[in-house]
Amino acid sequence: MSATGSRSVTRRPDDGADQPTIRLDAAERDETLIALNGTWRLDRQVPTLRDVDQLLREAPASNCLAVDLASVTDWDSALVVFLRSLRAFSDQRRLQLELRGMTGQVQRLLDLAESTPPKSMETAPRTQASFVASIGQDFLDLARSTGEIMAFFGEGILALRRFLRGRARFRQADLWLTVQQAGADALPIVSLISFLVGVILGYIADQQLALFGARVYVADMVGLATVIQMGALITAIVLAGRTGAAFAAQLGTMQVNEEIDALCTLGIAPMEFLVLPRMLALIAMTPLLAIYADLLGVLGGAFVGVTIGGLSLTEYLVETRAAIEWRHILQGLISACVYGAIVAASGCLRGMQCGRSAAAVGEATTSAVVTAIVFIVIAAAVLTILFDAIGLS
Repeated sequence: MSATGSRSVTRRPDDGADQPTIRLDAAERDETLIALNGTWRLDRQVPTLRDVDQLLREAPASNCLAVDLASVTDWDSALVVFLRSLRAFSDQRRLQLELRGMTGQVQRLLDLAESTPPKSMETAPRTQASFVASIGQDFLDLARSTGEIMAFFGEGILALRRFLRGRARFRQADLWLTVQQAGADALPIVSLISFLVGVILGYIADQQLALFGARVYVADMVGLATVIQMGALITAIVLAGRTGAAFAAQLGTMQVNEEIDALCTLGIAPMEFLVLPRMLALIAMTPLLAIYADLLGVLGGAFVGVTIGGLSLTEYLVETRAAIEWRHILQGLISACVYGAIVAASGCLRGMQCGRSAAAVGEATTSAVVTAIVFIVIAAAVLTILFDAIGLS
């Protein structure tokens, strides 16, 4: 191999001694030899592939590119990145690359860097799904969520059976804390919304019944609507956005921190230790909150009946008492129990299904609220039909 003259390319910042350089040592038709010299570190301005291309343009064309690393005095990942880029450059130019004088450490790092293929920057083209396909996908998602909730309910019933037998393992302090958070702490928001909904129902009823001179029946409409359905429904929706979301966030955070995995490792069933206290608390507190919401809703209707309808408070309450029967109250209590179980199951299920990132916790919280509200509305429709079929309405 005959030398054809030596040309070097050096990147020199202002501070630099022993700067990284590349030099054309020899060039023939069989092989082009390039030598790397100096310190190849990230804090130095190392040569680029453009410099390599400039050297190759000055050398005779050959099929092999040899790189001598014997004169490299110090290096870090900057050298590995350069060599990997040089290998891709050689493949593009259809050159056979040969690395000489390379230490074992450089070879291992280069192999490790090439073991993972680079991510493609190209993304698959987005296709707009048709309206029918979107509706079908929504129904499939609803069916899948229904199956997941039903399976979760089954596991919850089994855990409840172990609780009734005294075999469930959970801390009673967690149960009473959840009862306080889902019950007493929810009274202010339930009070406000229930009273305002009663005012809205009373105002709408008064407008229509005033046309017939039957404003006294505002008490009947507000009382029946509130006791049979609206009180329990309002309470359940408030708990879905307040308590169900909190359950999903709590369990989702535990999933991210691998605390649920730790419980499984210790032989403690998460369904009993984490889910059962929350389900018991909501199933017990939702009917009580629903009764409280019924009372506030009736008072909201009474406010409209007295101030706008011209009724006396005694007249309004007597008419309400005559319209509401025990079977109406029973419907509301049964609905409230079902809604409470749905809220607890939705929040706990989405929390247990949470991924391992902070973003997944937010997604689980949102999904818990949406799932709970959707199934509350579905359950309300089913229960209304069922109560009518059995003659309870």
